[in-house]
Amino acid sequence: MDITEQITNLQLLNQFWIIFLFLIPMVLISRTIVAGTRYSPILIIVIFGLSMGYILVHSDVGTPGLTEFPFVSLMANTTIIALTVSFFVGGQELRKILGNKETPPDDLMVPSDEETVLGTSRTQFIFILRSFFLLLGIEGLSRFLFSGDGGTMLSGYYPLIAYIGLAGAIILIDNKAKIKNKHLYMRKGLAEMGAVLLVLYLSFQAAAFIRPVIALPQIFFAMMIAAALGAIFYKWAFGPTIRALLFGGIPIVLAGNFLIGGSRIGEAFSIEGMNSVISYGFFGQLFWMFGGIALLMYFGRSINVRNLAPGMAGSLSHSGLTGACTAGDFGKTAARRAPIMINIPFFGHIFVFSILAISAERGGLWFWPTLILVLIGIALTIFALLQLRRAEGRDRNEVNALMAFSFGWQICAVFGGLFLLGFSNMSMDYAAMAQTSAISHFGLFAAIQGEMFGPEAALLIPFIFSMPFLVHPLVFFMFGKAMENDGNMPVKPVYFMAIAGLAGILWAVFAS
Repeated sequence: MDITEQITNLQLLNQFWIIFLFLIPMVLISRTIVAGTRYSPILIIVIFGLSMGYILVHSDVGTPGLTEFPFVSLMANTTIIALTVSFFVGGQELRKILGNKETPPDDLMVPSDEETVLGTSRTQFIFILRSFFLLLGIEGLSRFLFSGDGGTMLSGYYPLIAYIGLAGAIILIDNKAKIKNKHLYMRKGLAEMGAVLLVLYLSFQAAAFIRPVIALPQIFFAMMIAAALGAIFYKWAFGPTIRALLFGGIPIVLAGNFLIGGSRIGEAFSIEGMNSVISYGFFGQLFWMFGGIALLMYFGRSINVRNLAPGMAGSLSHSGLTGACTAGDFGKTAARRAPIMINIPFFGHIFVFSILAISAERGGLWFWPTLILVLIGIALTIFALLQLRRAEGRDRNEVNALMAFSFGWQICAVFGGLFLLGFSNMSMDYAAMAQTSAISHFGLFAAIQGEMFGPEAALLIPFIFSMPFLVHPLVFFMFGKAMENDGNMPVKPVYFMAIAGLAGILWAVFAS
């Protein structure tokens, strides 16, 4: 082995430690800053990620896109892994709700309450570390086995990356947690790793098989398969893999994407037409989020976060609220309901992704199907709000109403937004990026990451997706205020921000 090859191999290990020191402290610091409050750490991850990405480029340590740090890109592209786990849990909850199934309490593992880092217990700390290694290992193994990704800087190292990630994940079990059956717990973790890989493989093959007919993205098939598995294995008590990824998966994925997004801040503003995309995304966050909350409050007569948080997380497939809900930041009821709401609108994604795939091929929005779906979405939203008003606080009635709302408002947001953007001068790929960022939609983000709208959109989407997160301090501030007020959301500020958002998106479409 010559000296050049030795240096190359050493650089690989350096890259691993760099990404480890980038992401893990970012998540831990965010939890420390919000410790003792009811605010979500996702809020701080946004600010830290964008700032660090910008500083790396501004200091000449990296270039836009951070190609000098290939592990950052690797981790940023693990969105589908984190979502697969949420889809599985959502399938379980759907089966329990719709089938009126009862399951015994999960006492396989009782977490440790010992605080390791301010704001993070020992078990939570292990979950965050384990999520990092799981995402790294599963992504490395999946790329090695079936993605055919042989032209990248890391392609020759995927087996080693997979080994480091999976080996680290296997040994990271909190020895202070009370585990009822250690061998069963470990076996469940291994089985869950295998199941995630199986879902990734089947969804990859399904997307490749259907591509000659219609270019549906892998994330759509992953959702369908994972949700079906969840419905079948609805009694499955979680092992360490699902527990870790539910808690730490989305924050780590977002941290990686915000790093890349922050690195493109200076570059992206110089691209013609990008100001309109960013303006729409910024004001769209206000309108689609607070407009939906306003509807739930005024017509649904519900102001509590147990309904508002999972309802908006599901109806917008919203990455930030999804992570905050599943991590338990908005209470146990919201955490239990969120996976259900995330899954429900994805059953409508056969329309979303098929129409978008055809629109991408045509180079413009497929008009009449879009208009029909907007009308269906409005009808479903009205029905859901009437159901929620009659729920009278009963859990099953509220969940059923929120499922209908998630489906209806998602269609309104996705297709209503794209229909509105059809009146602007944006190209189809820019309109898709603008709408994705305006609702922080995880599914569309993953699809664009997978080059549904071409390589340029795939490169730009981390930045476009990141910028409206600057509105998220306001979003999470409002939810934090609600949590400090027994879960009840302030009313008048929500209506004001919804109106401001509507005015902003109209300006972005027609005046900019």
